[in-house]
Amino acid sequence: MGGTESKLGFRRAIVNLTGRTNQTIDTSDDAFWDQFWSGTVNNISDIFALVTAEDIHTLREESPANFMTLIYKAVEKLDSSVIAGPSMSLSEQTIVLNCVRLLTRLIPFVFESEEWRSFFWSKNSSIELEDSLHGEGCGNAPLAQILLKKLSDLLFCPDFTIVAPATVGPDTLEDFSIESIQHIWEKGVGFAYSRKTPPHIDSNRTEILKLLLTCFSETMYFVPTDSSQPNLWLSYFTSNENKHALPLFTSLLNVICAYDPQGYGLPYQHVMFSDHREQLVEVSAQVLMVILDHESASMQNMEEKCTPTNYFTYFLSRIHREEDFQFILSGLIKLLNNPLLQTYLPNSCKKIGFHEELLVVFWKMCDYNKKFLFYVLKTSDVLDVLVPILYYLTESRNDPGKVGLMHVGVFILLLLSGERNFGVRLNKLYLTRVPMDLPIFTGNHADLLILVFHKIITCGHHRLQPLFDCILTIIVNISPYLKQMCMVSASKLMHLLEAFSTPWFLFANHTNYHLVFFLLEIFNNIIQYQFDGNAHLMYSIIRKRHVFHQLSNLPEDPSTVSKPSRKRGEQENEQQLFSNEEWVPTPEWVASWRKKLPLQTIMRLLQVLVPQVEKICIDKNLTDESEIITFLQNGTLVGLLPVPHPILMRKYQPNAATSVWFRRYMWGLVFLRNTAPPIWCETSIKLFEVQKM
Repeated sequence: MGGTESKLGFRRAIVNLTGRTNQTIDTSDDAFWDQFWSGTVNNISDIFALVTAEDIHTLREESPANFMTLIYKAVEKLDSSVIAGPSMSLSEQTIVLNCVRLLTRLIPFVFESEEWRSFFWSKNSSIELEDSLHGEGCGNAPLAQILLKKLSDLLFCPDFTIVAPATVGPDTLEDFSIESIQHIWEKGVGFAYSRKTPPHIDSNRTEILKLLLTCFSETMYFVPTDSSQPNLWLSYFTSNENKHALPLFTSLLNVICAYDPQGYGLPYQHVMFSDHREQLVEVSAQVLMVILDHESASMQNMEEKCTPTNYFTYFLSRIHREEDFQFILSGLIKLLNNPLLQTYLPNSCKKIGFHEELLVVFWKMCDYNKKFLFYVLKTSDVLDVLVPILYYLTESRNDPGKVGLMHVGVFILLLLSGERNFGVRLNKLYLTRVPMDLPIFTGNHADLLILVFHKIITCGHHRLQPLFDCILTIIVNISPYLKQMCMVSASKLMHLLEAFSTPWFLFANHTNYHLVFFLLEIFNNIIQYQFDGNAHLMYSIIRKRHVFHQLSNLPEDPSTVSKPSRKRGEQENEQQLFSNEEWVPTPEWVASWRKKLPLQTIMRLLQVLVPQVEKICIDKNLTDESEIITFLQNGTLVGLLPVPHPILMRKYQPNAATSVWFRRYMWGLVFLRNTAPPIWCETSIKLFEVQKM
């Protein structure tokens, strides 16, 4: 009953505030302003329910002075609470949380309006209470800097967001320092001590991190062409002005990597007991990926030994101890493989839903810290990362809402494939059977990768076509190191070449022939460097030798080039997918690339092996393909093939287009993950399109 009356009182205060359209409420009227954070509301859901989007729009447009004062007063309350430090009472903690919740509700509506977007960064001396905010160390700082500084301090506040050491008592509270690195939230990188954290502390951390994420979300309100312009919130928070940058970075990283969704491993444990840590881990991953994405070019400055612009990426690049790498890698592997867990009891294991954030964090770690990348590739642990990525790719290939996940997964594999060790590790047998929609096969992890990629290309959503170049590039990178392919994966590779080398496909678009070049390079690499163990692929090449002969004799006459015929049974949507109606191929265009087709090695192989296979089939009356494969396994092409070409590794190279795309994907992911409460749902997002059901 009392709770209902409190909510009604809070709602009346909101109505009273929005109703005073022609009256500016005095900033010194503490009795009025305290109604909004005095403890009448106890959770963020109530704030979102009681303060509607219509209320905020009315307040912003019709009572801008009152809207401005409400934000200033909320920041002022946070400021005074931080100054109180470790002596914050429970009532003061409630006030802080309500201020955090209210600001989380209001700030998106500030970003939504171009006129208001500069509000937090302007030095408006007309606000009387500004002087009270510009306390020690603030100078004449903009409100945004003050807010970020206070939130950073609050994340390391004893008995509020960190567990106060037992040595801190009433007589020593005044001397307690919140700047100490010893207050990292979780054991792991840079911190060797484990503390049991009460649920309310994790909850407080989560609410403050969500406000930080809200502050960083100004990027959502820029159109994609402007999304690369500097985010002042992130620029300040990641600079050397943030004295808590190092403990916060390690806290976020350790909280993520130390999390174990299974707890004690009891069946249905997640049904019987609440998990107060999961929400903190999820928002930590979101905050970390947003911060690590900010000003990625700053890594070049570090390489030139200049002052870093993003200290979080700088700290990430400086991690070097093997025990830290092992902690990070094992933690990420455990979480990435969590959705793949299989048990005899249905739904008996807790399944996490933030694997996309984890993939982004892993990608950023490999991209920014090459020592970590080399550590990942040093052992077979990389395969424990590969399998869940391939699982996510297979499961998401037909879901248009998961195109972003598909891109991230492929980009990670492209980054890994740029290193020799990745291809070498793929030769390990694939024994752990994860349920995937793939043909049954017995082989290694390279076979698994090829089968997944074949499934994506042939049965995936049409919006995945831009990824085909990347997918085949990955196979090209690993092909010189594949010691033994199974018959299933060898047949799938040949199927791709057969499909991509048809005239109607080659002539339908001015870039389609690139895919044929990639596939021919794959075959050449395996023939030149791994012939001995790949009899299955050699057998597939011999069986489909007509495909290579057709490529070598590709027609160039105008009638064939201008009107390529399609084989009977090929689907119309497949034709539309790869074709460009405005594109008109010419014989000169075909001749420009046909003569560059790398067919010499394959044609020489066919010239040598086909007569031998035909002869042995006639002489021994062979009809079983296994006997032919055995013959090929014992054969050799030493001295018969052209001089081996040098191995060419194509590495992932970020560019402006991929940066814009990734930023849209990342903020779209944050948007979708934060719908309870709906932090951004009732505002006009410009970075990406929001379809309202």
